[in-house]
Amino acid sequence: MKRTLYPKLLLGYAAFGILGFLTIAIFTSRLTLNYIERDTASDLYRESNLLAANYAANYYRGTMTLEDVTSHFVAVATYLDAEIRVVSLDGKVLITSGSNTSSNTIEDFDITAFGTSYYQTGTFFNTFPEETLSVFSPITINYKVRGYVLIHKPVRDLIALKDGFINIAYMTLAVIFLCAFVLIGLFTCTVYIPIRKITRAARDYSEGNFDTQINIQTNDEIGYLAASLNYMAAELSTLEDDQRKFIANVSHDFRSPLTSIKGYVEAIMDGTIPHEMQDKYLNIILLETERLNKLTQSMLELNKYGARGTMLDISSFDINNTIKLVVQSFEGICQEKKISFELILTGHTSYVYADMSKIQQVLYNLIDNAIKFSHPDSTITIETTEKNEKVFISVKDTGIGIPKDSMKKIWERFYKTDLSRGKDKRGTGLGLAIVREIISVHNENINVISTEGVGTEFIFTLPLNQDNRD
Repeated sequence: MKRTLYPKLLLGYAAFGILGFLTIAIFTSRLTLNYIERDTASDLYRESNLLAANYAANYYRGTMTLEDVTSHFVAVATYLDAEIRVVSLDGKVLITSGSNTSSNTIEDFDITAFGTSYYQTGTFFNTFPEETLSVFSPITINYKVRGYVLIHKPVRDLIALKDGFINIAYMTLAVIFLCAFVLIGLFTCTVYIPIRKITRAARDYSEGNFDTQINIQTNDEIGYLAASLNYMAAELSTLEDDQRKFIANVSHDFRSPLTSIKGYVEAIMDGTIPHEMQDKYLNIILLETERLNKLTQSMLELNKYGARGTMLDISSFDINNTIKLVVQSFEGICQEKKISFELILTGHTSYVYADMSKIQQVLYNLIDNAIKFSHPDSTITIETTEKNEKVFISVKDTGIGIPKDSMKKIWERFYKTDLSRGKDKRGTGLGLAIVREIISVHNENINVISTEGVGTEFIFTLPLNQDNRD
């Protein structure tokens, strides 16, 4: 089996780290530098406005000496780690806080080079040997611009500040990457390894090995899946055993009559059975073929009730009258065994919603079973009771009963109790399986109450038709 999930996870983890590094190195670095540049320019512009409106203006008015203004500019420049200049309109440097100017006049000075912005980056008309952030504010006296206050700060300082922030971002990414690695470890222990166990077990199940158990004890979806697969494996193993039993039972029930038929036919053909006795054995052959036909018809009938269900012809009919009609069909055999019926029916009529022909089959099978396992001179009681918009139909005999260890197995196909094998030699073992399937497709219930040596009672429900009640 090809393993692809875990390598994909590790590849995604590595891709996450590389993409995170590239994002910080390219996009975050540029965005951070731009932000620092705008923020620093804003702060410097605020200082230049203050200097232009007070100290520089007072210098032009003559209220402050050059030394006082220069001294103050030097103090502010030291605080800002920048260089401050006062420049005339024609570019002459009047005051400076530093000594980095190569000339007292700025060649080609043109304040319109700033455009609509109050700051720019560059060498500022080639007066600085490196990239510099320059901010200007006009010195206005009597509504007339007399010069400009310029503040210059090396871009390398901004880059150094940006690098500090980026280093913090890298350390944060490293912590996140480490946390992601821990998450991968947790994922491996809680998801990947259990999935591997489930996959191996599923492969064993597909090969017919249902003994493999998935040892996952967690209260989550994976634990629930493992428990479900364990349950499924147990059920499939049981189903496999049931299939073997089913095939064995079918083979037995077909082999016995076929063996009898073959033996009697051969005996007739080779003259072992005299001519005057042939009618007797031909009747036995006829009975065996009827048994095979009944078994085949029962299997076909039971096959109709599968996972897709069967089509029902639902109608409203009187269950009391249906019971009476079914009971009448057993009149002959009941006279032979001296068995009587006691009908305890609720009301003159009791209408239900169901498939009438299918319910007749249910009643026929239950009554036929009751007669088979009842003692001579006994009574079979059939009762209907209306309760909670349901009709409860009970078929009760006083026969041999069902052993406790067989109560859950009587609904299985071809199952016969040890007690029934002596009395019911012609039964197929499919009657109760058909009964349960018919009641199930009606979305109703059937139950059995039995005591060995006392008798058995089957009770099933049908929906009551309130509109036709007496």
